[in-house]
Amino acid sequence: MIDLVVRHGRVLHAGEFAALDLAVDEGRIVAVAPEISEPAREVIDASGQLVLPGVLDAHVHFNDPGRSHWEGFATGSRALALGGGTSFVDMPLNAAPPTIDRASFEAKRTAGETGSVLDFALWGGLVPHNLDRLEELADCGVIGFKAFMIDSGIEDFPGVDPAVLRAGMKVAARLGLPVAVHAEDAAIIARHTAAVKAAGRRDARAFLDSRPVAAEIEAVRVALEIAGETGCALHVVHVSAPEVLAPIAEARAAGRDVTAEVCTHHLLLDESAMFRHGALAKCAPPLRPAETVAELWREVHAGRVQMIGSDHSPAPPDMKTGDDVFAMWGGIMGCQHGFLLLLEAAGARGAAAWTLASAAPADRFGLAPRKGRIDVGADADLVFLEPTAPRAITVGELAYRHRTSPYVGAEIHHRVARALLRGRPVGSPGHPGTFLPRQNP
Repeated sequence: MIDLVVRHGRVLHAGEFAALDLAVDEGRIVAVAPEISEPAREVIDASGQLVLPGVLDAHVHFNDPGRSHWEGFATGSRALALGGGTSFVDMPLNAAPPTIDRASFEAKRTAGETGSVLDFALWGGLVPHNLDRLEELADCGVIGFKAFMIDSGIEDFPGVDPAVLRAGMKVAARLGLPVAVHAEDAAIIARHTAAVKAAGRRDARAFLDSRPVAAEIEAVRVALEIAGETGCALHVVHVSAPEVLAPIAEARAAGRDVTAEVCTHHLLLDESAMFRHGALAKCAPPLRPAETVAELWREVHAGRVQMIGSDHSPAPPDMKTGDDVFAMWGGIMGCQHGFLLLLEAAGARGAAAWTLASAAPADRFGLAPRKGRIDVGADADLVFLEPTAPRAITVGELAYRHRTSPYVGAEIHHRVARALLRGRPVGSPGHPGTFLPRQNP
């Protein structure tokens, strides 16, 4: 007798929703078929529900160890689970120390295995002073290296100039690992920031004006050039505008190994959110005008976006207050509701949007075929969504350490009725999240 059969759900399988049953045994999916009559120890009736592979959010900042007072694996993973996630990849910065060598990697892995209710992988950092540590990070099982082409805002995780990026990409190429870049040009942003500050401006509009799309375009140009020289796989995170996708699409058409990520907030919010919510909606690159958001959705639907993540980046509320927007912490708290709102906003193309947040990161970062899809042999990481009457998101339902988010007040029409990690309910006693090393570099 197998462990579990799921019956009568609308299952996201092979890129589309279909009426299918699932069989699960020893934490893995063992059958997907229109009807499964095999007896099981447990049967879940998913009538009226969508059955989805859990999101693999490849871009979160849970800030453990060292800054768990900002978030932490415990609260961050539970919030993501409530939003349809079953695994994630944590970024190397905002932890203290950042993940830039074996010792800091082991500290973060231990924090994750202690606190996370979801399975997780880790990014390693690429900074000016750790080029001789990239190989040991690869040996630890990181899925790739993250670099900032501009000041990260964290003193112990400095940005890289083109020379350092080139040196790091040479090592990453030899190791067979991708480099992810925060792509904004420091010189362009410095000029625009100086101009608005010289005019005495410190408001939301000033911040938006200080980080033009041109800064992204120039940084992507440089990153593509260096990746081409070194043969390194490149991943561009949180692209905010279609103009930034154009050179990436050209490089892909030429056979280059490069992918682009768009974040949920750049698809669900526009710049007006900063005028309503202030620094709760501050991020870098910033939110763009509504017409840019509409154009970015068209790029998603046209297949020119390879991945969607949350870039969940929390901070204590007192870091989001004051009269000077430039002094406030940037980062949007959104992993609990962003993917559910994304699914609804995508409408009839919801299956494709969800796949960009589940199967796509698993494929890109060496975690497939185990994660990200509903298929025979995959982990039974399943999310059951049921429709609800339209309701506004409230502060009280937030599971973050600090209950703030620019999504509060947004209308939502679904809820996660059940979530399984490797075939068992998320958070079950004796069933913690586990570390996921990259499987296929």
